[in-house]
Amino acid sequence: MRTRLPFILFAWIAADFYFFKAVETLTNNQFILWGYWLVDLLLALGFAVLMSRGRGNRSPVDLIAALMAGTLLAFVPKILAMPVLLVEDITRIFRSSPPRSIWASELAVFVALFVFISLLYGMTGGRHRYKVHRVTLKFDDLPKEFDGFTITQLSDIHAGSFSSRKGVEKGISLVNKQNSDLILFTGDLVNNKASEMEPWMDTFSKLQAQFGKYSVLGNHDYGDYTSWESEETKAANLVRLKQVHEEIGFKLLLNNSVQLKKDGAAIALIGVENWGKGGFHKYGSLTRAAANVGDDEFKILMSHDPSHWEAKTLEHEKYINLALAGHTHGMQFGIELFGFQWSPVKYMYPQWAGLYERKGKYLYVNRGFGFLGFKGRLGIWPEITVITLKKK
Repeated sequence: MRTRLPFILFAWIAADFYFFKAVETLTNNQFILWGYWLVDLLLALGFAVLMSRGRGNRSPVDLIAALMAGTLLAFVPKILAMPVLLVEDITRIFRSSPPRSIWASELAVFVALFVFISLLYGMTGGRHRYKVHRVTLKFDDLPKEFDGFTITQLSDIHAGSFSSRKGVEKGISLVNKQNSDLILFTGDLVNNKASEMEPWMDTFSKLQAQFGKYSVLGNHDYGDYTSWESEETKAANLVRLKQVHEEIGFKLLLNNSVQLKKDGAAIALIGVENWGKGGFHKYGSLTRAAANVGDDEFKILMSHDPSHWEAKTLEHEKYINLALAGHTHGMQFGIELFGFQWSPVKYMYPQWAGLYERKGKYLYVNRGFGFLGFKGRLGIWPEITVITLKKK
């Protein structure tokens, strides 16, 4: 990162000066021109404060979120408007470099303004624009008693990022309106600390399902991304978080399984602790979690990180019919229109949002209920998944 920093700074400054010329073409109002650079100065000061904390200190979440939001609002609109200016500048070369056209600068500013407003909406209305995704899956080996059985999946609540009770309650109400048989939560209840959930426990306790509510832990639930007075304090936080799951009505599965019974038939629900590729902790053990599950049982697995599916689940000795994951958030930014689906996170996770199938085995990756870092969503809206199981 340190070796790339000079390049990033150069690109930042070059982009700013380039777009500034378009603004300068349209106005000589000194208030506007000085204000343009004041935004950059405030962001630079914010990053300086962040870097001055040193490598051994954890950075404040609110400062990181503010800098991320400010950077997106200040630079993404300019970057996306630059092609307009570049095309016009190229044509100027062949026209003996006349002054920049007013219309080109106006168009660039219009594009930047459109992107700015879109991002601003994502940081306000987008964060609670819940979308219900419905999926029907057919299986040969599903017990006939579970034909039509419905599951609502939630993931990545990240209670520490919430600020709008009205917005969160809107999502909880929408979950209950699905009237699913079962509610499954696939991890990351908090950002770092169990205390983040305290203001929201009454709200999430309202979730209801006839066959119960089950959950697993995500990478953020272990408290690995913040500072602690001691290892004992960190361990106590995890104990408290497990209690929180129980108090809001979730049965937490920690590398174990349960049977869901209906009309004399049963299917297995398996839950593993977090297991992720790369630098993420690998607390999960599918072998231990499925130890008491019969080979011929229909199996649903909850595993927070979708990378677990390709790395362990697909080739496991126990045939997992359906795996449910979250973790990616769809990067909270992307495009989903008319069946087309794109987000930068796809270059890090082959399975990043929606349904995937391999040899009759399915994985569904939930886009997340909450948000983290960037306090908003744009194009990849918060998700409530409703899965209907059908007998082939």
